[in-house]
Amino acid sequence: TKWINSHLAKHKPPLEVNDLFEDIKDGVKLLALLEVLSGQRLPCEQGRQLKRIHWVSNIGTALKFLEGRKIKLVNIHATDIADGRPSIVLGLIWTVILYFQIEELTSNLPALQALSNSNSSVESIASSETGSPPMKRKVVNKFQGNAKKALLRWVQCTAAKHHGIEVKDFGPSWRDGVAFQSVVHAIRPDLVDMEAVRRRSNRENLEEAFSLAENELGIPRLLDPEDVDVDKPDEKSIMTYVAQFLKHYPNPHHSETDGHCMCFCHPHFPLKSASVSSFTENNQIELKVFLDQLERDVLRAQGAEGNLTDKYQAFKSFRVQYEMKKKQTDPLLQPVHRDGKLSVDQALVKQAWDRVSARLLDWHIHLDKSLPGPLGVIGAWLHRAEMALREDIPIQHAHDETANVLHRKLEQHKEVLKNLESHRQTFHQIHKDRSVNGVPVPPEQLQDMAERFNFVSTSSYAHLIKLEFWEIKYRLMAFLVLAESKLKSWIIKYGRRDSVELLLQSYLTFIEGHKFFEQYEIIFTALQQAAEVYVKSDSSIDEAEGVSKFLSDATAQWKNLALEVRSVRSMLEEVISNWEKYSSTVAGLQAWLEDAEQMLNQSENAKRDFFRNLSHWIQQHMDMNDAGNFLIETCDETVSRDLKQQLLLLNGRWRELFVKVKHYARADEVDKLRQDYQDGINTLKMFMDATNEKMTAPVQVSFLNVRAFVQDVEVNNRYMCSVVSLLGTLG
Repeated sequence: TKWINSHLAKHKPPLEVNDLFEDIKDGVKLLALLEVLSGQRLPCEQGRQLKRIHWVSNIGTALKFLEGRKIKLVNIHATDIADGRPSIVLGLIWTVILYFQIEELTSNLPALQALSNSNSSVESIASSETGSPPMKRKVVNKFQGNAKKALLRWVQCTAAKHHGIEVKDFGPSWRDGVAFQSVVHAIRPDLVDMEAVRRRSNRENLEEAFSLAENELGIPRLLDPEDVDVDKPDEKSIMTYVAQFLKHYPNPHHSETDGHCMCFCHPHFPLKSASVSSFTENNQIELKVFLDQLERDVLRAQGAEGNLTDKYQAFKSFRVQYEMKKKQTDPLLQPVHRDGKLSVDQALVKQAWDRVSARLLDWHIHLDKSLPGPLGVIGAWLHRAEMALREDIPIQHAHDETANVLHRKLEQHKEVLKNLESHRQTFHQIHKDRSVNGVPVPPEQLQDMAERFNFVSTSSYAHLIKLEFWEIKYRLMAFLVLAESKLKSWIIKYGRRDSVELLLQSYLTFIEGHKFFEQYEIIFTALQQAAEVYVKSDSSIDEAEGVSKFLSDATAQWKNLALEVRSVRSMLEEVISNWEKYSSTVAGLQAWLEDAEQMLNQSENAKRDFFRNLSHWIQQHMDMNDAGNFLIETCDETVSRDLKQQLLLLNGRWRELFVKVKHYARADEVDKLRQDYQDGINTLKMFMDATNEKMTAPVQVSFLNVRAFVQDVEVNNRYMCSVVSLLGTLG
């Protein structure tokens, strides 16, 4: 969070992250961070009423930008960031730090170039993405290790070495603060007294080093002493902080060395690794001469007279030469560029190797086909079977294309397997007899074929199972990519009502017409079944773990995708509903305003009567603004601009009118109060008349009559008091 804030402070306007997992959810601050780091302007959805679909859109923009920088993001999805999943958020931020700070600052160090094998910064090559089915590949992430080594070597050679400090890692070696002080001293010797440093406590050294770096060198204070003075300081935090010092190092052409430290040359004159620098013009000439001669010798031997046994012996001799020389020179054919490309010299030599390899393969096929009778047929079949087993599957740009390629390979492999059993029986008999119809077979060639036949027999069914799993796996990956691409086409800034209705219709056609959710269940169930068979047929623990992880990741990805896809419908329907509400309220309010503005010139009674239902139009006015503001936030810029203009005009007319007529809003209430008042007066008058009549009427004197009269008067008095009280209230 401190690292992010040190960069967001440079944003215009400055921004700040308080709660990393919450503040990153809408993608606004993430995009701002990438803008500061890259110097590029990135599109961003902003506003007070951002919905989750806008969050996902912003995060998607950020991830797409990183992928455009050749940064591979493994299992990091927009929906995970929008959910604020801590492990995913931290993984993303570490990737950003690694690429934009640690790689950028160490990339010019020749130490890194010497350690690196031309892999990009945060590229991790997963078998599920780029490997071919027959090959087992592990996930690798070479850059982080190389950057770490280069950064550590820089500290050891430019700072720690001069003061006899042993820095072995980015953890406990930094706890006492002396290593930090030595780095500051290497940049500004006048700031640090190393003798005094050795006498101080850990916390004192750490506090002073961080303060000097911040105040004197301008390096943001990403750490506090209590973060480092622990048993296991966080390695990534210390790497991130220490990498900042590289920007301030004076960059001498080399550090003082005693033969143990690596040279740090000027970035414009990088060192080459030993294997690459040894690939000189002489090497090229020597290899070219050897390969050209080998190719000529192979062609000559292939055309020479002789029996099958002699020719096979000659072939084996050339094959041994070829293998030995290739093993010696393979290290020279490793890519020298960071993009993985070969140099011109390397490319020429590789072409020569490929030509010789093709010649030897053609010769081998010809020798096997030349065997007598059915053995020659088996020899030709054996080469096709071996090729099917060893052939790499070309991973296409699109997953569905890869799945189609795998399907074709699968069908071809099934064709090869059809003949396996019949060829097995025939070959077994020939191998037992050492001859075909009485014609002897070269024993060495026959033995080689037996070993190859055994390899094909034991590997074919496992390979078939693997191809079936990989095909379904890429079908699922293609389905998930399609789902994500459809989701992006639906999570957009919308247009007017008719275009949103068309979008909803398109959504329903795709989801319901293609049975979208059912289709996923079918593919995933098939994949689970194929995976179970595949894992049982493959004894590799790594492979089993990789399959299990892929299924787990695919399940998590689909869970988020399915949730987002289902939410699209409700969002589209909400937008259409607001368009409907907005259109109807605008039309009604405009017509009413026309009449109301003309009514202002009429009599008081006419105005009172017209504006009697003003409260209804107040509600309509509120509904119009609610719907309009929702649409402004969710629609594209052109539509939003038109809506803002329309609302501005209507609200202006409303305010001007409302000031003049707002008192009519209670007209019905006032009329009712007046009627109640008049009714009270009439009731009181009737009571007074009745009372006067009673008071003036003669009364026959008797005890019972007097008591009844008095009670009647008391009741009337109580009733009169209540009526008077009511009239006072109404008055």
